[in-house]
Amino acid sequence: MRKLKSFLNLFNKKALKIEKRVRFIVSSLVLTFLMFVATFFFFDKAPIFIISFLVAGYFLTYFAIIEGIERVEWFTLFLMPIVLSLAFYLFYFLFPGRWLTRLPFIIIYAISIYANFLIANIFNVKVEKSLQLYRAAFSVNFFFQTLVVFLIFNSIFSFHFGFITDGLVSGVVVFLLSLQLYWSVKMPSFLEREIISYSVLTSLLVTELVVIFSFTALPGTILALFMAASYYSFSGLVCSYLDQRLFRETIREYLFVWGFVFLIMILSMK
Repeated sequence: MRKLKSFLNLFNKKALKIEKRVRFIVSSLVLTFLMFVATFFFFDKAPIFIISFLVAGYFLTYFAIIEGIERVEWFTLFLMPIVLSLAFYLFYFLFPGRWLTRLPFIIIYAISIYANFLIANIFNVKVEKSLQLYRAAFSVNFFFQTLVVFLIFNSIFSFHFGFITDGLVSGVVVFLLSLQLYWSVKMPSFLEREIISYSVLTSLLVTELVVIFSFTALPGTILALFMAASYYSFSGLVCSYLDQRLFRETIREYLFVWGFVFLIMILSMK
């Protein structure tokens, strides 16, 4: 333990001498290179790369931020870079393995992972909620969460596991994401009971929808789009409530998005 602590102290001192933006770039480049390498292997190597993204994602996020990580932030600040990497990696197997798709995919991932490091840093320094910087970080984080739900659900439905497995995996993913999202509304030092309760509720709602529509003849992409819209609408309403901004216009906006995508899904049924 002493050797580990001394190593961490030495590592922190060395890392803190590097400018923060440079650390963001280095971490993004390393993860992008790992993603680039992973695209050349078949899915039978997926367990190796999943573990690699888990370990590398956590370590590189720590390297990028380092300062001021406290209590629940060891989960909330590290979740999105890791989950985003896993979502992109799994989703890539739905593409044909060509350079024409690989290069744009890698570029989009590089931009996305860098943006998530910036978001984690803004949440870490606890920027005042009244500032535009926080609002931008919250909105972009919400966007990437919705994107992650779409990518992961698309991958889940492509495996055709069955409604029980689809429901369980979807519920776990949504629970973890909503925990981080609801925490970011007020950024408390611990996960309050209210945050956990609403995360469980959101997870149950999405899980029930996954199970119900698993019995319909819907393309996986359309169903994943509907689940992403459902997560966006449900979690958006909860965030507005937690932030004491749940007005009629807000409710109408989220319900309109959900209803519009629901109509597209109904029209897509065979």
